[in-house]
Amino acid sequence: MKKLLLIRHAKATHESGFADFERPLTDKGFQQAELMAARLQANSIQPQILVASPALRTLATANVFSQVLGLPNAITNKTIYDASESALLKVIEGLPQDKDFIALVGHNPGISQVLYYLSGAIKEVPPCSVALIEFELDTWAEIYEATGKLTFYDTPKD
Repeated sequence: MKKLLLIRHAKATHESGFADFERPLTDKGFQQAELMAARLQANSIQPQILVASPALRTLATANVFSQVLGLPNAITNKTIYDASESALLKVIEGLPQDKDFIALVGHNPGISQVLYYLSGAIKEVPPCSVALIEFELDTWAEIYEATGKLTFYDTPKD
């Protein structure tokens, strides 16, 4: 069985002066990430590794999850940044086969699209939402449309 935890980055600044790739999290974003990581921990949802976009806001979100969950720093994959649904599916297909539970930290609209494509679940995916999809499959390469089941979904409440 493979499990994929989709995490959308936490709230980032929209202030001018930052290139999109360099946008930092806001104070609220850091609070969201801590809250959601703690909720995962409370529900015994513990991925083995995190794979994240190298954009500042995504990496900062992943770092908070790593710290709270006691995981190693996220592995970065530049394809996740600004990725379409098909690009994210290629990333998922190439995830390390020796890991059965991986968290992918990325951006919308890709995260929402992949959530729907893999599970059929239509969900709002505001900043720092988490969605756990479970697959009755043995390899990441076997994952395709509607093969997963959404087993946990949560968003930070404003």
